[in-house]
Amino acid sequence: MNISIILPTYNEASTINKLISEIISIAEKEKYDYEVILVDDNSPDKTHEVVSNEFANNPHVLPLLRTNEKGLATAILHGIHHASKDRILIMDTDFNHPPKLIPVMAIITDYYDICVGSRYVIGGGMNAPRWRNTGSKIYNLFIRIIIGSQTHDNLSGFFIFKKDILPQLKIENIFYGYGDYFIRFLYAVQKLKKSLVEIPVYYHAREGGVSKTNFYKEIFRYTKTVLKIKLRTEKYF
Repeated sequence: MNISIILPTYNEASTINKLISEIISIAEKEKYDYEVILVDDNSPDKTHEVVSNEFANNPHVLPLLRTNEKGLATAILHGIHHASKDRILIMDTDFNHPPKLIPVMAIITDYYDICVGSRYVIGGGMNAPRWRNTGSKIYNLFIRIIIGSQTHDNLSGFFIFKKDILPQLKIENIFYGYGDYFIRFLYAVQKLKKSLVEIPVYYHAREGGVSKTNFYKEIFRYTKTVLKIKLRTEKYF
């Protein structure tokens, strides 16, 4: 199996080498033909430099530095443009998305086009205050009702897909903003009738860095995205 693993980063210097080392260990054990693509938005803590120095002699690790643009979704898009493998996996870099699930998610793409790590299927969850957990579930239900999403966790961002679906998508219209890109991606692949399965994932406390999410700003952004989809003001495919 060959796989590109994309890691968007900003101020993750304290833990990023640990994460990449764990990914490499898993990929080597599974005998993958793999690449780890780190896309860093010029982090003040020198995340890109830390990775470049640590893995300078590892041809499987590709550290990319962006100095003229910032943002989670466009960082992922930048990584996608550099991905050379048949399958592409996206994950956070704070250990919220456990690397140990990579082999499970990868093998699933032998049978499905997309696999999503979900907090809201049986066995999933997250280490968070009850109000946040409940609020996230309710908001995901809102998304499902408004746009007819069949996915339980529309804000996951931990997923793998077959690269050959990309030519069918207008990816520049999907991968922008913050976590709202994932709502657009899931909607688009569902409309294209791509096969998708969710597997349970449990979010533990982050191991490093700080959250970049402004709760109220992102809820506004997500809601705006849902309404745009409902009103069909953008084309995704």
